[in-house]
Amino acid sequence: MLGILVSDREQKEIEYLLKREMDELLYDFKDERIEPIVKRAMEERYKILFTLFSKIASSEACMKYVRTKRY
Repeated sequence: MLGILVSDREQKEIEYLLKREMDELLYDFKDERIEPIVKRAMEERYKILFTLFSKIASSEACMKYVRTKRY
């Protein structure tokens, strides 16, 4: 297990960057032109980002990014 010390400002910046990336992926999941194999790779990336996000964000913030529907 690894640990990291970050300031409150750095935590907010990391949270902001993860939110932006996850928002972009959520938007791209709706695009019909993207092939299923690419969407699977996007799904894997989203899971990794969400796991990181859930470690630094509040549970209320995480609820917005929980995916219940598979595309």
